[in-house]
Amino acid sequence: MDADLLPMIAAERRRTADLIDSLTPAQLDTPSLCGAWTVREVAGHLVSPLVESPWRLLPLLVGAGFRPHVANARLARLVSRRPPGELAAALRTHAEHRFRPPVVGWYGQLTDLQVHGQDIRRPLGLPADLDPDRLRISLDFLTGGRAIGFVDRRRVAGLRFEATDLGWSAGDGPAVHGPGEALLLALTGRRVALADLTGDGVARLAAR
Repeated sequence: MDADLLPMIAAERRRTADLIDSLTPAQLDTPSLCGAWTVREVAGHLVSPLVESPWRLLPLLVGAGFRPHVANARLARLVSRRPPGELAAALRTHAEHRFRPPVVGWYGQLTDLQVHGQDIRRPLGLPADLDPDRLRISLDFLTGGRAIGFVDRRRVAGLRFEATDLGWSAGDGPAVHGPGEALLLALTGRRVALADLTGDGVARLAAR
């Protein structure tokens, strides 16, 4: 059941809080894997739905020409101006918040936390240390056709994905093998992870 995901989401939020608390100012200002965002701004994105009213987004949405992704990015940057300790504390205080994103629900929230955690850790050279059970759930979500906004179906169509460290696979066609963490990132468009993948399908995935 979807509600079974809530303890997993809470655990990921607490894990992210510990990560933020461990970072230096220079690390917080390091470019992340997520577009033009810094590590600090990724943290702001993860905190913003927990501390900001939906009404706060409305004027930003109007100013962004009713483009939700642009408005959300602006809100993330505003929230990221808070002290890092405050961002970490918000994730802990609201770890069990039942925020449920439209369309993708709690599966999307769990996956967002794991992907953005790696957006932070990879550029800083920090180990992934992802929970295997939570990672499998997110891989199922990303390959199950419901991950709107996370995965371009045309990029992954006709490929078989196999996590060599999880005993997990999905799809049919030329294979893309590798650690589950690298598949998580490659499925969500992080090209840096392609170097960690092998198989006949990698070139096709890279070309799309």
